[in-house]
Amino acid sequence: MGKEWIRQVFGTEKPIIAMCHLDAMPGDPHYNKAKGIDYIIERARTNLHALQDGGVDAVMFSNEFSLPYMTKTDAITSMAMARIIGELKSEIGIPFGVNVLWDDIATVELAVATGASFVREIFSGVYASDFGLWNTDYGRTARRRAEIGGEDVRLMFNIFPEASAYLGQRTLADIAKTTMFNCQSDMICVSGSTAGIETRQDLLEQVCAAIPEVPVFANTGCTKENIAKKLAICDGAVVATTFKKDGLFPEMVDQQRVSEFMDVVHSLRK
Repeated sequence: MGKEWIRQVFGTEKPIIAMCHLDAMPGDPHYNKAKGIDYIIERARTNLHALQDGGVDAVMFSNEFSLPYMTKTDAITSMAMARIIGELKSEIGIPFGVNVLWDDIATVELAVATGASFVREIFSGVYASDFGLWNTDYGRTARRRAEIGGEDVRLMFNIFPEASAYLGQRTLADIAKTTMFNCQSDMICVSGSTAGIETRQDLLEQVCAAIPEVPVFANTGCTKENIAKKLAICDGAVVATTFKKDGLFPEMVDQQRVSEFMDVVHSLRK
């Protein structure tokens, strides 16, 4: 644990992890059967290069358009994602991670299968969510990670997930402390209410103060206008919507928006 590994994995302090959102997978309600998986690969390739050429520090592949999400995905979802990442891997020039929404074991398995350095998931807690009662069993996930040789895959615990509320009267600071004690997470993520919604500054402050020895990332809603205040508190950010054309969630990545955002980040690092 600690923060030293951040520079080892990402090559910098305060890294920006960009999301490479994948279109709906086979089996998803919005999967485009007429265009097929090759269409998804080409769109992912375009987004990947726009993010890399725009200067982000790392990229994370997620099945973002597998709406509505499942907490236990069908096997075809991670199989399709492995195919896509495998097709693109020779073109990935920065550290990469994966996230199979919202299936923690599938996420860890995909990371091992593709050689990802890190993952993000809802590994702990019980929530009332748009997806129903959302329960977790990190003890089982940790054992599966060990069984398949995934000990070196860094785990980003999202302890304030979108579209949900923690069941139980506990502060986010207390949840962060006990998560670290019980689960020994590599990193904690704090989110807004949904994709593109700014992570509340007061929540970031509470979590960072509660676990100062652990990396804490802003997980949603970072923009070039607010990234300075986020990075003044936390250790990095996961960024997606603001990188899209006109800052709209359904759109493709706009390289110019990526470059402008990263120019701000680079000036902060100086």
